[in-house]
Amino acid sequence: MAGCQICETRRPRRFCPGVNGEICSLCCGREREVTVTCPFDCPHLREARAHERPPEIKPEDIPNKDVRISEQFLRDNEPLLMFAAGALLRSAAETPGAVDDDVREALACTVRTYLTLESGLVYETRPANPLAANIQARLQASFQEYRQQVARRTGVNTIRDTDVLGVLVFLRRLEIQHNNGRRRGRAFMDFLRSFFPQDTQASGPPLIVG
Repeated sequence: MAGCQICETRRPRRFCPGVNGEICSLCCGREREVTVTCPFDCPHLREARAHERPPEIKPEDIPNKDVRISEQFLRDNEPLLMFAAGALLRSAAETPGAVDDDVREALACTVRTYLTLESGLVYETRPANPLAANIQARLQASFQEYRQQVARRTGVNTIRDTDVLGVLVFLRRLEIQHNNGRRRGRAFMDFLRSFFPQDTQASGPPLIVG
């Protein structure tokens, strides 16, 4: 009987769609989202997700602490938040090879861009990482399209840069809470997927103007 396709030593115990072969349970645990890109629907990944402990976040590690995000802000901007989360997920999903760390870099640079706008300057911070840069470009294009849709629907541009900044900072903090630290980890993307069915991901969340 052939051995595990990863270690080539131990007896295989399960099929791994990431390597398209049989692997042992030890390699599954060690190499999952480290050297193996695991499909979201892998049953062993789903089981691992259910038992993953969220990373411990120290107060000093919280990004953009000067940007206050209250529950009232989130309630007032729920349509924008839902759109931004869906757009971020689509931007990452449409970037082959993207993982949570690429999403993190894209969010960090986009936040810096909006902080610059708050200071009265127009300067876009672009990631050096091409995957993160692609996510950011797609996300920014989605925001532009959303603004145009709102303007056509209402006759005015009601999407404020300060609100977009707050929503982006909130998503950035969520990413830190859900990133499992694995090199090929996509736990944050998986978290976002739980809020958006496949048909919604394809066409984008509906436009809701409060």
